[in-house]
Formats: sequence, structure tokens, C-alpha cells
Amino acid sequence: MSAPSWHTWNGRNPWQHRTTPLQSHVMQLGLIHHVGYVVADLDDEIPVYRDTLGMAVAVREVMPDQGVEAALLGAGPSYVELIAPLTDDTGVARFLAKKGPGMHHVAFAVADLQSTLRELADGGVEVIDSAPRRGLGGHMVAFLHPRSTGGVLTELVEDHSQYEHTRLEA
Repeated sequence: MSAPSWHTWNGRNPWQHRTTPLQSHVMQLGLIHHVGYVVADLDDEIPVYRDTLGMAVAVREVMPDQGVEAALLGAGPSYVELIAPLTDDTGVARFLAKKGPGMHHVAFAVADLQSTLRELADGGVEVIDSAPRRGLGGHMVAFLHPRSTGGVLTELVEDHSQYEHTRLEA
């Protein structure tokens, strides 16, 4: 029996349950920009990452339009984003109430967010944000619905510095 190809796991395609299949074109993403974790209180959690794990706080910001306060902590070429709700009526607050603290999303760096969103939407991916919006630290971001990304909330971050480090030469 041959080993499964890179796009299968235990002999099955993990994207098989996708509600809308991508076209045959394969897009190139950059590095994982960050992994987002929902927490109840940033002041309680930052010391764990800073003092215990040695991660430096790169950005900490209140984002009232999203109803959250967030901090980005460095982890090598990637980051961990801690997200805490400001009020009980936000999506992050509902996530915390339903699932408790933990992993919320994974974010990938892309070189051109607008064209990436257009290409994904044209390929049948369900986008949450049809246009880029301002995210933590001023980066332009957009989210893809978990129904189109294997059950994981996926964020795209326009970040040229990380994307350029991972470009593959043709």
C-alpha cells in the first residue's frame, strides 16, 4: 500500500466535507502569521506567555469596533494573538461563553489580500469579509468561514515581510 499523498490524512481528504470546493488552482500562502486564542482577561494571560514562555508583547490594542482587546506576542517568525471580549454581546464573548478559553483561529500571511480574497471567493470559498479591514497592529485582515476551511476559522493577514521569506522560486 502506498503512502497517502500530502493532501490526505489516514487515506481520506480532510477537505472532503467542504461545502464549496476550490477550483483546481492552488494558491500560495505565506507563513502562519499567528494563532489566535480567546481568553477571559489579557492581564491574567499575558504573564504566562511573557514570563513563562519568554514571548515579548509586540502589540496590545483595544479594538472597540470589534468589541475586543488583543495582544500579539512574538514566537519566532510567527505570533500568538490573545483576544479578550470587552462586552458580553460580541462574537468573541459568545465563543468564550460557549467553548471556554482556547484556540479561536489560525492566520496566514498573504502578499495581496484583496486579490487573494477575490480569487478565493471566485473559487467557491465562503468569505466572512468580502473586503479587507483593519486588524490588530494596523494590518489589513479578512476571515474565511470555517465551512470552507476544514472547520477552522481562518484569517488572512496582508504582511509582506513574512510572505517574502517563504516565496518559492518557480
